[in-house]
Amino acid sequence: MTDLTGAIWRKSTRSGGNGGECVEVATNLPGIVAVRDSKDTTGPMLTFTPQAWAGFITAAKREGLVS
Repeated sequence: MTDLTGAIWRKSTRSGGNGGECVEVATNLPGIVAVRDSKDTTGPMLTFTPQAWAGFITAAKREGLVS
């Protein structure tokens, strides 16, 4: 299991305060990008390589899912 103790989590600036579906991302850990549900911060978390995360973001932008 990956140690995420030092993770600095950030939420999208597009996330509203309405309790909607939001994720938080930590990009400060060496060699990984961590993602979690902002409503369940002690729940499961996903980790990706920085390259895989960049690929995901590129594809999401291409599809118009994020700007």
